[in-house]
Amino acid sequence: MTIKADVQVDAKGLACPMPIVKTKKVMATLVDGQILEVIATDKGSKADLAAWAEAVGHQYIGTTEQGDVMMHYIRKCSADELIEKTFEQTISTDKIVARAANGGIILDVREEAEFAFGHIAGAKSIPMGELEARLSELEKGQEIYVVCRTGKRSDLAAQKLEKNGFTNVYNVLPGMAAWSGDLIKIV
Repeated sequence: MTIKADVQVDAKGLACPMPIVKTKKVMATLVDGQILEVIATDKGSKADLAAWAEAVGHQYIGTTEQGDVMMHYIRKCSADELIEKTFEQTISTDKIVARAANGGIILDVREEAEFAFGHIAGAKSIPMGELEARLSELEKGQEIYVVCRTGKRSDLAAQKLEKNGFTNVYNVLPGMAAWSGDLIKIV
């Protein structure tokens, strides 16, 4: 079945946060109700685009796949719903190890492959796309330091945790791209 979209964005070969950046730019040019098709190869784009659409008020319709290529469909919603919220509680990468040692947890929401090739010692891996289903693995009152590559996925994950009753959540900025400490590799 061919799905009709009003506009198409090619994000093939791009990694987070670029599929969202390109989507956001094109979405701003659309008229309310139009459908945007985002073509991507980044496995994490499914969870990332769905979370972004939810955070800003657009309707994430769904994804189809053809081999390694995903086609995401998002419907533009009215401009009065589009106040993009960013998570207010942030912490820098250089402070999280000491804070986690005092009872907090570093939650890495990158994809499994990203985690396997290098993560902070003691970090717990729950990819963004699995977060909703795995919330029971986290303690609601514990300090949680959410980290991804650049801070975009972790921002969306922190918002999701807060909506689900987690009270001590911090988005780690600028993310693993700026991490200068040792990395644990499991490959």
